[in-house]
Amino acid sequence: MKQPKPHAHRLPPAVLLMGPTASGKTALAMSLVRRFPFEIVSVDSALVYREMDIGTAKPTAEQLAEAPHRLIDILDPAETYSAARFREDALREMADITAACRVPLLTGGTLLYFRALEYGLSELPPADPAVRARIEAEAAERGWEALHGDLARLDPAAALRIHPNDPQRLQRALEVIRLTGRPLSVLQAGGRANLPYRLLRLGLLPQDREQLHRRICQRFEKMLADGLINEVAHLYQRGDLNPALPSMRAVGYRQVWRYLAGEWDRQTMIEKAVVATRQLAKRQLTWLRGDRALIRVNAEAVELSKLSARVAQFLEGDD
Repeated sequence: MKQPKPHAHRLPPAVLLMGPTASGKTALAMSLVRRFPFEIVSVDSALVYREMDIGTAKPTAEQLAEAPHRLIDILDPAETYSAARFREDALREMADITAACRVPLLTGGTLLYFRALEYGLSELPPADPAVRARIEAEAAERGWEALHGDLARLDPAAALRIHPNDPQRLQRALEVIRLTGRPLSVLQAGGRANLPYRLLRLGLLPQDREQLHRRICQRFEKMLADGLINEVAHLYQRGDLNPALPSMRAVGYRQVWRYLAGEWDRQTMIEKAVVATRQLAKRQLTWLRGDRALIRVNAEAVELSKLSARVAQFLEGDD
């Protein structure tokens, strides 16, 4: 296996592999690890949590034994995580990998984390309890979906990224607007920071929407067969978790939580989880298709030899 060619005057290489949920990112990352001196860094806001394996489609024990993934299983589900903390953690892991004369392969579907890594984050105002209390009172009166409509008028770009059922991020976006008078998306775009790596940016994009929808449905059915309800029940019974936590708002977990709470029957839970996953994939695809700098890889027909040649060329410094 060839090591990347040293270039004293050039930045070290890193590869970014992005894609929507259920697109086959883990399988492709494993194939690349077998061919190149890569070490994987996970870019996923749910995989950071321990005790959440089935519903997050966490790599199997066999896959992790073959190719350890960094930034997986680093937090308890009661803890919170942020894009800013991810950037700090990822830069540390990337530096460690590079120091060992290997190449970071960052893979996942949390696109906000990729953005934070590449461009940094603006200095945003600290939380204001009074403003947050007013937003929560409005949500109690009008509902979070109505507040999401407000955000869509004030900051369409942020509203596209934030789901109406994500009250924490929705509240923060509205809070920033009220504190600064400026859209969150504009402030975030202004936080440019140099990433000390030269990048190969790969986008694993499904071309057949119906096929992606079938994969999403089949994957959730497999999660249920593998014990997802028992996994969430264990978390539900801990007593220190609640559905407002970021971990429990992850797609699949929040639907099973409501099933366990008696709010939905099993079939409704399944339908809600599949729809939520499709909506997540749609938002991810919208983001990725708008990124003209991506090298697009057909998720339904990955040409591994062609892709490997492109990766080898990049590692040789001929990009």
